[in-house]
Amino acid sequence: MMIEVQPGAHRDRLLGVNQWRSRLGVAVQAQAQKGQANQAVISYLCEVLSQPNSSCSIVNGHTSRSKTVRFENIEHAELLGTLTRMLEEQ
Repeated sequence: MMIEVQPGAHRDRLLGVNQWRSRLGVAVQAQAQKGQANQAVISYLCEVLSQPNSSCSIVNGHTSRSKTVRFENIEHAELLGTLTRMLEEQ
């Protein structure tokens, strides 16, 4: 999944889908220093999806706001359904 990260936010949350870039926006409180924002993104997404942190990893974009995240042990339909539900509840 392709995401766009906003570090240094007031709270961790999903921002919605940027239709132009086809990326899910994710805001995290952690700063973009020494991998803190990357770890916060993984922790937050795994919390939202009720998955262990070991099931999620950043595979591309470690030093960029645009990242590619891989999820293990979760079906594509379940992933999309959960994220859609979370966005509607906000």
